[in-house]
Amino acid sequence: MNEARRFLESLFDTAVEAAHPHSCLVPALPAPPAAPGRVIILAAGKAAGSMMEVAEAYYLEHGRLPPERLAGIAVARHGYGRPTRILPVVEAGHPVPDAAGLAAAEKTLALADTATQDDLVLALLSGGASANWIAPAAGITLAEKQAVTRALLRSGAGIGEINTLRKHLSRIKGGRLAARAAPARIVTLAISDVPGDDPAVIGSGPTVPDPSTLADARAICARYALDLPASVTRTLDDPASESPKPGDPAFANTTFQLIARPADAFRAAEAAIRTAGYECVMLGDQVEGEARTVAAEHAALARQMQAEGRRCVILSGGELTVTIKGDGQGGPNQEYALALALALKGTSGITALAADTDGTDGGAGSADDPAGAVVDGTTVARAAKRGLDAAAFLAENNSTPFFSAIGDLLMPGPTFTNVNDFRAILVDTP
Repeated sequence: MNEARRFLESLFDTAVEAAHPHSCLVPALPAPPAAPGRVIILAAGKAAGSMMEVAEAYYLEHGRLPPERLAGIAVARHGYGRPTRILPVVEAGHPVPDAAGLAAAEKTLALADTATQDDLVLALLSGGASANWIAPAAGITLAEKQAVTRALLRSGAGIGEINTLRKHLSRIKGGRLAARAAPARIVTLAISDVPGDDPAVIGSGPTVPDPSTLADARAICARYALDLPASVTRTLDDPASESPKPGDPAFANTTFQLIARPADAFRAAEAAIRTAGYECVMLGDQVEGEARTVAAEHAALARQMQAEGRRCVILSGGELTVTIKGDGQGGPNQEYALALALALKGTSGITALAADTDGTDGGAGSADDPAGAVVDGTTVARAAKRGLDAAAFLAENNSTPFFSAIGDLLMPGPTFTNVNDFRAILVDTP
């Protein structure tokens, strides 16, 4: 599997590079306002550190902005900080928010409150911002918000559903940051990690109108039978908790631009695939569903392609979900990979990689969590020789220890960007 694995890992690296802030941010940065206006940079998400690093250098060097006219704060996942000159980068919890994120979000809101009509507020968003910018609505504690987050993550809810609920339990999400920063000019530059690249879903849409409603949030709670704290129920029942909608004056002086999308990452990977002499079969960058179900479908497609004699790479992105029933360790990409390995058991000529482009897949929030795994038709047999039952590990949602034991985890470390999942299945002759 070594040669095939190296090729698939190179495709992953190519996709990540295409979406890194040093490749895509600078061309989109707006000119600073006239004196005495400031540039106030508010960044959040897994790419926040690298976005702040690039933006700060641009304004200090290229824009020659005096340091006293540059303000801001970035909040990134633990382990995703980057070196900056004058603006702080805070590392905070993800996917479950923590006290560091709470304190940083309060500082972010305080900076937004100081913005005047002379200032430019530059919001730099990337996947993970929803957890990093944690500002619970009045009456909800951090512990209660953490409990809701854990319940959502275990429920199998999609990212759009999760963020709908988050937006109605927050003082910063769902357009509320824009309301705090008005009347300043607000420019949002975002790296998308969500299917469909919806600005209202990326980072839970802190600077854009929120089309979702309190009724939507309550329906999601009912759909997944979430056991909610009384304070959360009261908030969702209070009409005053509704988020700003299209047409609200808070958005009169705002613009939003995507600077990197999953499609951009896959376009770069597709070019590398064709250069290597393979056909590229793109299933789309918005694939959703239960990880093990999608894996079974993809395994069947790979077998079909091989039977037709096609030498190809099947690509797919999006965000898969896992309905957790066991007590194991893992993430959606590793669960997909384990289910795929079981479906491909005994098949030669097919190798696959599934990983999150941010460098971590599930896990406990550590920067050294695995990004995903690589599998082929020998994976299950190699594990069996070590006394490991792949099906039993899958039943317990315990993919990380399984792949760790056979050396097939993908562990690139933090990539400082995030355009969601990257899955590639190399189909060659048996």
